[in-house]
Amino acid sequence: MIYFSKHKRSTQEELMDDFSLQGEALQKVLEDLETVNKYLGGNQITLDGIEKMLANCKKQQTVTIVDYGCGDGAFLKLCATFLEKNNWRYRLIGVDANTHIIEKAKVNCNTIKHCTFMQANVFDTNQLPEADIALCTLFLHHFKEKDIIKLLNNIASKTKVGIVINDLQRSKMAFILFKSFSALFMKSKIAKFDGAVSIARSFVKDDVERISGNIKNTNIKIASKWAFRWQWLVYKTKNKILEE
Repeated sequence: MIYFSKHKRSTQEELMDDFSLQGEALQKVLEDLETVNKYLGGNQITLDGIEKMLANCKKQQTVTIVDYGCGDGAFLKLCATFLEKNNWRYRLIGVDANTHIIEKAKVNCNTIKHCTFMQANVFDTNQLPEADIALCTLFLHHFKEKDIIKLLNNIASKTKVGIVINDLQRSKMAFILFKSFSALFMKSKIAKFDGAVSIARSFVKDDVERISGNIKNTNIKIASKWAFRWQWLVYKTKNKILEE
């Protein structure tokens, strides 16, 4: 049973948070996640955020982008294509806690120039790589609010320009529609379960604003996007929350 409340985030855990998940079960989950992003356009929200952050970078510099919760590296391949198309020199780093996923990512991205992967404890600042831009795509909802605040402050301390966050909006309508979508387009029972739990664990506007107010020395821009997503941009400047 998956519990949903519009008043508070669920504390129910996702099956993929078991880092021992591997093999065929893991592969099916990753394929279903790619299907979701393909049909619902989630990747474009992150790419748009990167483009906005790049406005604060110099064209002649090599831009370092770190993708937290990078999974199998599918998004980093899109990111590399985008950066090359727009004539940016880049260095990409994928960070994930699951060693099995990291190994898949290394194979999946072996043709990308200047792309590396690492396993790290994201709550240990000493383990986090330096970056110009950090990415958190469908990553933050895995954590409790106090841990999200700590995590974002840790990442911000290692990031020069800002953080692009792309995560889910908690909505009963999204919860119901996902059940229909997953029945038609998703094969993995784990992905179907985790997708519904993800929505129950995700954020309403008050959550986003409350968390944003606790990220030190930043300028926050929050926008509601297609398919029940938040584009949440954390610029390394003074404390301020803006809305698009």
